[in-house]
Amino acid sequence: MRYAFRRPWGAVPALLIVVMTVFLWRPAAALEPVFAPGGIAIKGADPVAYFVDGKPRIGSEQYSHDWNGAKWLFVSAENRDKFAANPESYAPQFGGYCAYAVGNGYTAKIEPDAWTIVDNKLYLNYNKAVRLLWTARQSHYISEATKNWPKILDGSLG
Repeated sequence: MRYAFRRPWGAVPALLIVVMTVFLWRPAAALEPVFAPGGIAIKGADPVAYFVDGKPRIGSEQYSHDWNGAKWLFVSAENRDKFAANPESYAPQFGGYCAYAVGNGYTAKIEPDAWTIVDNKLYLNYNKAVRLLWTARQSHYISEATKNWPKILDGSLG
């Protein structure tokens, strides 16, 4: 006599996929508004120094200011106070994430020495090679990044 043997676990892989999809799927997470590894904004670069000194300078914990969920470091009390009085004037665009990446619909870390000021706004890039790509079509990337940034921030892009 032959018995038909059915494995009750035959449907387990499909069921497991459904369960994992339902319980593990999450919408894209909202992004931190400032690129701040370890809680320090833009790798410790003083955002005011780009405008005042024309170059990046690494700030000090002695002159820090908390803004927009991150600690910002400055080279002097004067720079800190300028930033505190009007952070939007000095903070890099797109939270200090790579402007080229944001223009392409994603985020990337930055290097403080890969920077550009356009129309009195600070833009940072992943590195100097990416900055060259970005500057070749900067008005295009600024326009695209401006459109993409709110969606990237709330996690709805991508």
